[in-house]
Amino acid sequence: MRREKLGVLLAVTALLAAACGASGGGTPTTGAPIIFGAAVSLTGAQSKEGALTKQGYDLWLDWINQRGGIVVNGVKHPVEIKYEDDQSTPNLSATLVQKLITDEKAQFILGPYGSAATATDAIVAEKNGIPMVEANGAAQSIFSKGYKFTFGVLSPANKYLTGVLDMAATLSPKPTTIAMLTANDNFSVEVAKAVEDYAPTKGFQVIFTKQYPAAAPEVSGLISQAARLNPDIVMNSGHLAESIAINKAAKQLGLNAKIFAYSVGPSTPDFIKALGADANYVFDGSQWTPQVKYKPAFYLSVSDYVKAYKTKYSTTDDPDYHVAESTAACLAFQKAIENAGSLDATKVRDALVSLDVMTFFGQIKFDSRGINTFKPMVVEQIQNGAHYTVFPLDVANGKPQYPTPPWSSR
Repeated sequence: MRREKLGVLLAVTALLAAACGASGGGTPTTGAPIIFGAAVSLTGAQSKEGALTKQGYDLWLDWINQRGGIVVNGVKHPVEIKYEDDQSTPNLSATLVQKLITDEKAQFILGPYGSAATATDAIVAEKNGIPMVEANGAAQSIFSKGYKFTFGVLSPANKYLTGVLDMAATLSPKPTTIAMLTANDNFSVEVAKAVEDYAPTKGFQVIFTKQYPAAAPEVSGLISQAARLNPDIVMNSGHLAESIAINKAAKQLGLNAKIFAYSVGPSTPDFIKALGADANYVFDGSQWTPQVKYKPAFYLSVSDYVKAYKTKYSTTDDPDYHVAESTAACLAFQKAIENAGSLDATKVRDALVSLDVMTFFGQIKFDSRGINTFKPMVVEQIQNGAHYTVFPLDVANGKPQYPTPPWSSR
């Protein structure tokens, strides 16, 4: 009788264990959700870029939850991302990140859009000992403070336009003079300084350099001054609204250059929508394009990522690099949490420090400051209303259209 009762007891125990999700085959059980917080520019001057950032986060969110979540020591944790709108205001962004941590119980932080907001958010992440992985703050000044909890998956600001100079040095007839326009935010200033330092090493001369207030794209006076010098290359280090304003002013004031290249803006669908045919011939440095040939260790291939984006957002547009790098921030967190085998903030931070993984976006690995100096950038150009990767040659799907024809003959 005792043996019979023991057998029944064991059978019931086994059934209860199976009902709770345990099995001899090692099927993961389901644990509590992992809460990520993100303060993103959904309104304000940088709302277009902020919307792309959110798209990248949400694309990964769907994918990971379709698989039951992030697996931590055999337990699948579904993922939630709680958003706040920072209204393109850096100080508000920091306040909202603190709210996400304190009130919304966010365990990890995904970065905002822009270097200014990332810089303020990093202070909050550090104070709270909460890891932040960011994808849209490229200014190296963010990473010069000795922070231990902030990591950036994107190439730093000094790489944004130097690739355009590498490409320009291969063209014939070779351009020689540069006009450099710069918004006065930290990211844009770093981009411009890198151009000014690098240009002489490639045989170029910067003959005009001026700053203007960020997010105040009244640039006609600067364009008029630059036009009088007839530069071969016009570069702008700024953001989408400023790039659109500069391109419009160049046409209105007859500034004809062999190359127009802008740090941020041309890669986004909104640049072409705003300018139409006038967007053609413009170059930009890009963190990522659908033509890159990375072979990821997990998640989606480059081509599958493009398909997933078009399906989710019901569009014929390819994802731009803001979308891709934002997804990459999520992938860095996912892999670090898996490697840590823990949701403890410090253990996840330590796993981020040692992370080295290939994704569809490229290599994600951080130097001692927490910035990704290991992934190269590419150069793309708008041709006939479409984006083409034109440099380096090993990933290009088109050739540079050069020189840019004068406005009067387009």
